[in-house]
Amino acid sequence: MPPVFRHCCRSLLFALAVLGLVLAAGPATATVRIKDIASFEGVRENMLVGYGLVVGLNGTGDSLRNANFTQESLVAMLERLGVSTRGRNLNTRNVAAVMVTATLPPFARQGGRIDIAVSAMGDAKSLAGGTLLVTPLVGADGEVYAVAQGALAASGFQAEGAAERVTRGVPTTARIPNGAIVEREVEFALDDLAHVHLSLRNPDFTTADRMAAVINGYLRDGVAQAIDPATVRLPVPRSYAGRIAALLTEIEQLRVRPDNPAKIVIDESAGIIVIGENVRIDRVAVAQGNLTVRITETPEVVQPEPFAQGETVEVPRTEIEIDDGADRKLAVLDTGVTLDDLVAGLNALGVGPRDMISIIQAIKAAGALQAEIEVR
Repeated sequence: MPPVFRHCCRSLLFALAVLGLVLAAGPATATVRIKDIASFEGVRENMLVGYGLVVGLNGTGDSLRNANFTQESLVAMLERLGVSTRGRNLNTRNVAAVMVTATLPPFARQGGRIDIAVSAMGDAKSLAGGTLLVTPLVGADGEVYAVAQGALAASGFQAEGAAERVTRGVPTTARIPNGAIVEREVEFALDDLAHVHLSLRNPDFTTADRMAAVINGYLRDGVAQAIDPATVRLPVPRSYAGRIAALLTEIEQLRVRPDNPAKIVIDESAGIIVIGENVRIDRVAVAQGNLTVRITETPEVVQPEPFAQGETVEVPRTEIEIDDGADRKLAVLDTGVTLDDLVAGLNALGVGPRDMISIIQAIKAAGALQAEIEVR
């Protein structure tokens, strides 16, 4: 092969390779993995909660006179340990009653460990340096699924003196990494499933239908179908019988282009506005201006000349400024205006976030805004 021809072939192959990478990377920027927008029904977490006592606090615990439940819990615990304190006045600030919360992950096995969060219930000032005593954690069915105990790790602290107090973070909350041992498993036979249901985190008919089409294209079968905007139903293929985990692993890596509705979210209390990409506006004219009257009083003191007969008097000086928004212009937004055009037009008018909220609501009331507005 001549050198010139060989060089041309190499250049052509390189160009084709670059073009293939561009074509492959282009759609990927607009798609997401199924695992990022959906979850598998049955593969879920479970919330656990428990009530316990934290000891070893350096005088920052509950006041037993104000927190009767702390005293009763302390007395009951000591009685179980063979110490009788019933009817006696306990006066200690080294104990605090707390609520313990945890999340039991799916397929957690007996003997495994999970993280826990501890929060004070009474008037304790800080949980720093405390130790949580054995605390059963129960689920919604009342069964004990884990038992927690250990030294607390509090990120906040509080220091005070006679005339000053400094608080950093929240000293009445703490965590214990791997602080609970799983005692009971949540039974879920994954390989016994005949159907797999995928639940979309943001329900949408178009996205659910696209997801079913992508799965059918990968499995080369038409068994997956969207039964509602939040659920895709997939019968387990025969080739994956007894291998549901492998099926889910392959499906969650497939890429789908989600469809988002035209929506505007407004938080009036914080002055926050979020505009979706698909928001469109019909032809409309927008003007914004406020009448502002500013009155400033700057009185002056006038004194008589030296050796002159007269009195020192105060002369009022009043300055009035009126801004009627005459310099504000009327902006025309054409049909099919996109998000970028809308923001650019409102910014050109010098509109702030709170005024922009009022303008968007007025455009919606005029019937020119083709989007849903959610006010929080």
